[in-house]
Amino acid sequence: MAKTIAVVALPGVQLLDVSGPLDVFAQANVEAGKKFYAMKVVGSQHGPIHSSSGARLLPDMVAGESAERVDTLLVAGAPNAAEIALSSHVLQWLRATAARSRRYGSICTGAFMLAATGLLDGRRVTTHWAAVDDLARAFPSLRIDEDALYVRDGKLRTAAGVTAGLDLALALVEEDLGRDIAKRVASQLVMYFKRPGGQLQFSRKGETRPTGRSVLQEVQRWVAARPELNHSIASLAEHTGLSPRHFARLFHAEVGITPAAWVETARIAAARTLLENGHDTPKLVASKCGFANVDTLRRAFTKHVGVSPAEYRKQHAMQTP
Repeated sequence: MAKTIAVVALPGVQLLDVSGPLDVFAQANVEAGKKFYAMKVVGSQHGPIHSSSGARLLPDMVAGESAERVDTLLVAGAPNAAEIALSSHVLQWLRATAARSRRYGSICTGAFMLAATGLLDGRRVTTHWAAVDDLARAFPSLRIDEDALYVRDGKLRTAAGVTAGLDLALALVEEDLGRDIAKRVASQLVMYFKRPGGQLQFSRKGETRPTGRSVLQEVQRWVAARPELNHSIASLAEHTGLSPRHFARLFHAEVGITPAAWVETARIAAARTLLENGHDTPKLVASKCGFANVDTLRRAFTKHVGVSPAEYRKQHAMQTP
């Protein structure tokens, strides 16, 4: 018997959250030489499902109206997932189906819908990096890994943003059919078998934007424009005309982090830009961005971005003709 993969797609769904994983499972059938998976799209009601791109999906089944046994239940995300209120019959169906399934989970911001069922309470999960704070506020009991591409917690599986749904699907194929078939699927779909690093390398969360009163914004713009300078508390305070103690206290109160932390974040942002341009080595980037040496850059960069500067440059540098 083929194992049913049911992907729940609500109005406004991100199309790739549905189509990406389904293509991975479909290719796994090809590589396995048999129909190991039967893929189903689940809607909340009858009729076409309008995706965020405008394309429409026709559901194979409607939540609450099918008794078909589901092996793997996945809830796809949507750009407005945090605002979607699920009907009681959909919530009840999700709870019951997840309880009977071998495994269940979410893709991208589908974590919001699945969390609304209570199934994620106290569990370790991930979601799109830009939705982490909203998910944490809405469901404070969750233990969110904001860097992971996908997370496994018992029978629960959650994936980060959009294309990470493919990473999760490939991991599920490896669980079911083994490493060799999963690697053949990855090769056929021209994707990483194991993508290097986590999602922080794609995140722009926490990037430096001037905030606070005008005198603080002015000094932040100065740091961002000249990250290579020695931006000590004393030098920053002198630039504003405030005493070091008053400046540090005011900065933390209005910006939310210490001046030193802000400077490091600004330097990391500058380093990312230089590495993406692809013209400078990590050693030269360290010098241009105010790091004492390339080792200091590597430690700070890995902490903020999740991969080394060299790996980041390799993956994200612009390709020249």
